[in-house]
Amino acid sequence: MSNRGRIWFEQLAAGGTRVPGLPPSVLAADALIGEQPARVLAVVPDAASPFARARGGEVGLREAWALADVVREACRIDADGPRRALLAVVDVPGQAYGRREEMLGIHLACAAAVDAYASARQAGHRVLALLVGGAMSGAFLAHGYQAHRLLALDDPGVVVHAMGREAAARVTRRSVAELDELGAAQAPMSYRIADYAQLGLLHRLIGGIDAEAPTPPQVQQVRQALLEALQDIGDDERDLRVRWSTPAARQARAASAEVRARLAAQWATAR
Repeated sequence: MSNRGRIWFEQLAAGGTRVPGLPPSVLAADALIGEQPARVLAVVPDAASPFARARGGEVGLREAWALADVVREACRIDADGPRRALLAVVDVPGQAYGRREEMLGIHLACAAAVDAYASARQAGHRVLALLVGGAMSGAFLAHGYQAHRLLALDDPGVVVHAMGREAAARVTRRSVAELDELGAAQAPMSYRIADYAQLGLLHRLIGGIDAEAPTPPQVQQVRQALLEALQDIGDDERDLRVRWSTPAARQARAASAEVRARLAAQWATAR
């Protein structure tokens, strides 16, 4: 179990007001990033969870529905006034896999969290995600990936991927060493956050930070990076086109941009 999500939540939400009524695995607080009001959110391990598959920080049924609820609550409160920012502190090893989760509709729960974050962004809330640990599979989609800007600590423990190394090695019938060798040549296959940054999806990779025991100057460095990211978001920015329009993205993901352009043209013609 990783405790990075809790560590960074406590640092970034320090002095804030905790949101009550959430399961122990979901933390939320209203705090400040610089002078900007923000709701800070994190999913953390809960060894006593009644859902055994969601005890290690995974996004399960309770976590996904709670995220959706607490994000939408912020939207309701701010509907007639200034919109607070939303900061997703991301350290999630994946979504919860289990028979109960499938029977009770984890796909609906995670979709609700995705929709809440996206709706907040489209309603004018500035949304940030800070990757401090794992950002894996559907858990990252549900918690963090809808952000205007993605920031990450430059640390070996920060990983963005569809599945873990061992599982990917089994699926591709390779050894873990062979998988790492492939990742060195093909950035989308890599488990290194520096390689992920080459895809143009990250707004900033923050170096020189102890992810598990940050010093006060390091916390301040991260706070400053978050504030600058908030200020970089345009007043009328509602979509995620920055993800495929950065110089790095135009080079590394040119085919994705072409697909989007062709789909947009076909959609315009169909209408």
